[in-house]
Amino acid sequence: MIRAKRYAALLAALVFVMALSAAGWLTYYARQPLQPAQLPLSFALEKGSSLRSIANQLVGHGIIGKPWQFITLAHVLGQAKKIQAGSYELTFGITPLQLLDKITRGEVSQSQITFIEGWTFKQLRQALQEHRALKHDTTAMSDADILQALGLHKSSPEGLFFPDTYSFQNGASDLSILRRANLAMQSRLDELWGKRAAGVPFAEPYEALILASIVEKETGAESERAMIAAVFVNRLRLGMKLQTDPSVIYGIGDKFDGNLRKRDLSDDHPYNTYTRVGLPPSPIAMPGFASLIATLNPAPSPVLYFVSRGDGSSAFSTSLAEHNRAVNEFQKTQKRKP
Repeated sequence: MIRAKRYAALLAALVFVMALSAAGWLTYYARQPLQPAQLPLSFALEKGSSLRSIANQLVGHGIIGKPWQFITLAHVLGQAKKIQAGSYELTFGITPLQLLDKITRGEVSQSQITFIEGWTFKQLRQALQEHRALKHDTTAMSDADILQALGLHKSSPEGLFFPDTYSFQNGASDLSILRRANLAMQSRLDELWGKRAAGVPFAEPYEALILASIVEKETGAESERAMIAAVFVNRLRLGMKLQTDPSVIYGIGDKFDGNLRKRDLSDDHPYNTYTRVGLPPSPIAMPGFASLIATLNPAPSPVLYFVSRGDGSSAFSTSLAEHNRAVNEFQKTQKRKP
């Protein structure tokens, strides 16, 4: 009986010592700095992965050495089912304990991309393509393919995306950014359409979007945006040609060499607002929120013409005679500049 008690005591002591050793090893492992092959290091943990699969992914990324050590740590700390999928980034040395904390809190790495007011869709696509943190699903897609993938029933993607800064998880699809930007544009356009001024000559929001893109490209001084919009809105009401250079330039496309010639203004095409009455068939750029507001709520003015003063501002006129005098005055002023 006494011998049995001794054996039990020895066994208990042995278990205690083993537990202490295991706890000591685990503490040592948890606090030892990991040594990835390179820093900074970006990696992704796949959605729906088991703890063992995640540990193997970490091994594959060169972050940890043996998967069972990390698995044991996660189980002992009760974190085995709390690991979150996503893209992560290591920028400095980190311990297994800190790594486990990072991926259970979902401290995913994020990047940003900014679309600028007045950009064309071609410029937008180039920005997406050059962003290293994105997954480039649209690389081999045509503009028509992108429209179809997004479920957009338009002949052109121009102007359908809202210029803004978008944050995203590293590795996100460029198509998902386009979807968000399109929904943002639809939301803002719908909001402003419901608040539009009485009598604006648009049959649908898309027509306002087209003119807003022209206002975006024509505006030099922010304070004049509503007046620029008034000129074009008034012309549409009267059935006058818009006669806007940016639309003509857009229609010329890649052939434009930076110099708009007189023959360009008489060369008829769908975007030549000198030869055709009404709006061009699509926007010519991405209008910002301010241009959308101005287009749907133009200044209450009878102006029909404007000309650049050469300093970023414009001179507005209500008659052709007044406009011709302004053109003559400011053209002479600009010619006198050294």
